[in-house]
Formats: sequence, structure tokens, C-alpha cells
Amino acid sequence: MTKKQLETSVAFLKEKGFDAPEVGIVLGSGLGRMVEEIEDPKIVHYHNIPFFPLATVEFHSGKLLYGQIAGKKVVVMQGRFHLYEGYAFTDITYPIRVMRELGIRKLLISNAAGAINLDYRKGDLMLVEDHLNLQGGSPLAFKNVSDFGERFVDMSQPYDAEMCARLEGIAAEQGITLHKGVYAAVVGPQLETRAEYRMLGTLGADAVGMSTVPEVIVAKHLNLPVVAISVLTDECNPDHLEPVNVAEILAVAGKAEPKLVSLYKTLISEM
Repeated sequence: MTKKQLETSVAFLKEKGFDAPEVGIVLGSGLGRMVEEIEDPKIVHYHNIPFFPLATVEFHSGKLLYGQIAGKKVVVMQGRFHLYEGYAFTDITYPIRVMRELGIRKLLISNAAGAINLDYRKGDLMLVEDHLNLQGGSPLAFKNVSDFGERFVDMSQPYDAEMCARLEGIAAEQGITLHKGVYAAVVGPQLETRAEYRMLGTLGADAVGMSTVPEVIVAKHLNLPVVAISVLTDECNPDHLEPVNVAEILAVAGKAEPKLVSLYKTLISEM
């Protein structure tokens, strides 16, 4: 990745009308309904953006959208990138850098995750307050990282305290259950064994997924305030583990999504 590549991607999007967005949004698996809230959207497919990676997962659509939500200019990733697709960390997080260069000042992330905490139920939402990077690498581990910011990034508080507190308040006002917890990011694409679920619980994880953490690390590298909400799509009880049904996971995500949309739309309106 070079600064020239980043400049080329940004220039292309500006020509397409992506003008000074204030908020960036990353939508996770089965969580595409937020795009319905965008007024007069401009849509660009990833394969048309210079130097952008391509989404290869069938339920990730691969579009970048620009428009307004609750009176604020937003740019939305409908479809993200994962290690399990064969991408490097710098590919996965390239769109975050592009959105920052376009002008975003806040980043909102969503994901679908499995509930490790047995007090949580599928269909619930979890505000990510900390994370475990179990993906075996870092999106900042490349030679010319200093061209883009400080090499050594503080991660003592990866998620923005002010936005997190406001999301908790909004959830209370709207009667939405919003747990708080630790998100563990693994490589995938296979799901976990019973022993692995037990290990994750021992490590302090409340939920597990295959995304988000690289994006958050890069947001911190860019001094970009970020929050993340997990939609808990299955319950990972190692003593009563059932075979995974991906269609059911996506259905649960879709059913819970209106709560996520409501929280983020309200938060955006108050920015």
C-alpha cells in the first residue's frame, strides 16, 4: 500500500460525488438494511474503485454508498473483507483509510458474532468495549506504516468512550437490550470447536467473530473515534453445541438488525 494508491482511490470517489462525508459505517454479515436509511444514495461497486479489494463472500454485496442519514453525510461499506478470503491485513483495512481520507470523523462498525457469554442470547446486541486480537497479525505490521501515522499505537481504549456511553443511553431510552463485552477476533472461516469455545471464555471473551478488530486498530492509527456493535447470532455453549446453520445465523442477524439500525441512526442524528 502506498500513499499514491490511496490518493487515486479517493480522487476517483470524489469524482463520483463522495463529498466530505462525516460518518463512516461498516456493515457486517446479514446487516445490510442500514443502506435503506440513506437518502439519495450514490453507489459505487468495489470492483470499480482503483486499488480496492473485492468482497468474495456471497452474502457480502461489495458496494460503497454515499448519501445522508439523519441529516449527516455518510459513507457506508456494504460488505467488508476478511482474512479468511485470503486478503492481507492491509487489504482488509484499506477502505477505512480511504474513508478517513474522504473526510469521515467518526466510524461505526457492526458485525455478526457468536455469544460466548452464556448469559447472552442469540438476537441480542453487544456493545464492544474491548477486544482480543487472535488473528495472528496486525494491519500496522508493514514496512512503510510510518508514512501513514505513528508505528506504535496505544490501544488502552480502542473504543470511543463518549459514543459508547451515548449508545448505552439511547438503548435505555428505546428499551433495547445492549450488553457490553469483549469481542474475540479469530481467522475463520471454520467455526470453533467445543475446546476453542471454552478457551475463549477462559480468555475473557463474551463474543467471537472474524472481523472488526483490524478495522478498529487502523481507526486508532488514524485517530478516528470508533464504536462497534455485535449482533449475537448464535449461542456457543460448548456443553450443548449444535451444528452451525449459516442460513439461520443470517436470519437471526436480519431479525435483530432493526434494533442496530435504530441505535446507530439515533447516534448519527446527535453528532
